[in-house]
Amino acid sequence: MTSTPTTALAVDRRTGPPPPRPQRLRALEESAHRIRLNALNMAEVQGQGYIGQALGVADILAVVYQDVLNHRPQDPRWPERDRLLLSVGHYAIALYAALAEAGVLDLAELETYGSDDSRLPMSGMASYTPGMEISGGSLGHGLGIATGLALGLRHQGNEARVYNLLSDGELDEGSTWEAALACAHHGLDNVTAIVDVNALQADGPTQGVLRTEPVTAKWEAFGWHAIRVDGNDVDALVTAFDDLRGHRGSPAVLVCDTRVGRGVPLLESREKAHFMRVEEHEWQIARDQLTERFHAGRGDGSAASANGGSAATADKEHTV
Repeated sequence: MTSTPTTALAVDRRTGPPPPRPQRLRALEESAHRIRLNALNMAEVQGQGYIGQALGVADILAVVYQDVLNHRPQDPRWPERDRLLLSVGHYAIALYAALAEAGVLDLAELETYGSDDSRLPMSGMASYTPGMEISGGSLGHGLGIATGLALGLRHQGNEARVYNLLSDGELDEGSTWEAALACAHHGLDNVTAIVDVNALQADGPTQGVLRTEPVTAKWEAFGWHAIRVDGNDVDALVTAFDDLRGHRGSPAVLVCDTRVGRGVPLLESREKAHFMRVEEHEWQIARDQLTERFHAGRGDGSAASANGGSAATADKEHTV
């Protein structure tokens, strides 16, 4: 399988106007599609994994890496970079796909996912992977790290921002809310939390494990500027992040409602979807469904249908 060059550019997003909105949205939707395809291909290497979450957060990661973060793909330790902290470590498969799309990782390296001596373990490890800011594992640590990091950047006079991607399951953790209090107390407006609300945890639906709604009201009560959007709607995500760019005076949180397995009906309908086992013959079906739905959403679904599986097969040849 061959790799295509990334569309990522080392652009300082703090300066200069964004591209025209239609062009911007189209590029982001295409980026999210490639992230999903690469995540599927990585998961096929193991035959299982947290693929449902990866498909669900692909739109968020596409917008963050292609439209929000100020970073240099060829210099992932650049001191002035914005930081994305993946505290939900088992989402690493999604982040690897996004890092490859952004040009931080080589696409060919994604083939090593979860293998011995790979830099891409199944749970995120900062010591292994370029662009992985923290090691994730036990949930609830990310926002505390983000708080300390943001304080340090402020004392240094560094204008970099800190983003923390966390799951709704992490809202079960008291340490998350302690960090939320500290963030607001110190007025850390260089912190943005991004909460993936997919309503599913390892032990079942979030509502049955520990009810956390109303999520937005809770963050607001802790002193945060809170916005809630459909996390699978690129247009809504762009609007929300544009709003957050201008917010000052308090930390901000973007609550994103996402769907596990988004874009692949075969996987969206799985009953046990936290950690999925996918049969060998189902991977190509998943790619076909993903590609057909993507083209249909762009208004050219007839072409995808006419090509049948060939469209997804061709896409795979240009990804991992």
